[in-house]
Amino acid sequence: MPTDLQTEEPKKTQEAPSDRKPADNKQDPDKKDEQKEEKAPPDPAKRLRAWIMAFAVLLIVGAGGFYWWHESQKYEDTDDAEIDGHLNPIASRVAGTIQAVYVEDNQYVEAGKPLVDLDPRDYEVSLAQTRAQYDQSRAQLTGERPNLPIVVTTNGTDVANAEADLANADAAVAASEHDYASAISTLRQTEAQNAKAQSDLKRYTLLLQKQEVAQSEFDQYDSTAKAQAAAVGAQAESVASLAKAIDERRAQAAQKRATLDQTVKNAPQQVAIRNANIQARVAALKQNQAQIDQNELNLQYCHIVAPVSGIVTQRSAEIGGRIAIGQQLMMLVQTSGLWVTANFKETQLRRMRPGQRVTIHVDALDKTFEGYIQGMPAASGDRTSALPPENATGNYVKVVQRLPVRILFREDQAGLQDLRPGMSVEPKVHFEP
Repeated sequence: MPTDLQTEEPKKTQEAPSDRKPADNKQDPDKKDEQKEEKAPPDPAKRLRAWIMAFAVLLIVGAGGFYWWHESQKYEDTDDAEIDGHLNPIASRVAGTIQAVYVEDNQYVEAGKPLVDLDPRDYEVSLAQTRAQYDQSRAQLTGERPNLPIVVTTNGTDVANAEADLANADAAVAASEHDYASAISTLRQTEAQNAKAQSDLKRYTLLLQKQEVAQSEFDQYDSTAKAQAAAVGAQAESVASLAKAIDERRAQAAQKRATLDQTVKNAPQQVAIRNANIQARVAALKQNQAQIDQNELNLQYCHIVAPVSGIVTQRSAEIGGRIAIGQQLMMLVQTSGLWVTANFKETQLRRMRPGQRVTIHVDALDKTFEGYIQGMPAASGDRTSALPPENATGNYVKVVQRLPVRILFREDQAGLQDLRPGMSVEPKVHFEP
């Protein structure tokens, strides 16, 4: 057994080398060809073609970029834009109960067509009351107007009477003064006669004492002297009485003059009072007429019509509902006279001017319309907002602002009737002449 094993092992060892590949440095011919190809210099024609292709690509890309840049300088566009229009809120100008509603949401109505009717009976009663008050005021004015000429005539008569009374009083004063002067003259004459009689009495008294005259003759002179003395006293009393009469007449004349002055001064005041009363009646009449006009308007306001043509939306009016003054019932959206509000960046406005041509692409219709810039914005959007930003802070960051540019559609274009406020659009402002 060992001998067999030993004999077999050498055979295996001898056969093993024959199974392995010869360990020489020779390589596969295909691999040698590949190595030769790798080590071979590149083909100049291929290399030239590669450079030409790269240059052509760069040329095309550059030409495309230049064309894009050149074309982009001819317009400015934005996607921050929408269609705007007039939204007319329909509200009641009077309070009342809704009696009828004639429209529904999304219904188109022409201007002047009825929308809502309110119950008018309350306003009809109020109108009847104001008309009755107007008739009453007109009757009062009619009764007040004749009083003015009556007062004027009466005042004239009163003034004339007062002037006549004053003239009579002045004449009475003059007559009293004349009587007084005449009485003074008579008093002076009587005093002179009394002085003579007293002188005669004294002389005859001396003669009587000497018994040169008879007693009877002395008695005659004595009685004459006493009579003259009494006449002087009586005349003096008359003068005093006439003086008092003058004062009395003068007081009466002063009273008549005061009465005349009062009448003259009160006459225009009385006329003014009558005029004021007439003006008050006229004002009351006008006030009642104004109330009639207001009640007639309120009665008309019970019938609410469309102020403009448009589409009804946000209808809240229902039959039987009680509404207040100014309460909104619905809204009318005008479909004509629409415009585009395009919020361009401030850096895009350098070459924009009113009147420039604009193409407007409407997303909802997938259609492009022609338009033009109506006017440039007055302020940026943040300035007109309810709470404008305050930039007076230490961490200020500059933000490019947007300004709303108003763009109008050109008329006589097909499809304008399909536009609605709120639709998104993409306007493009063209700068070419």
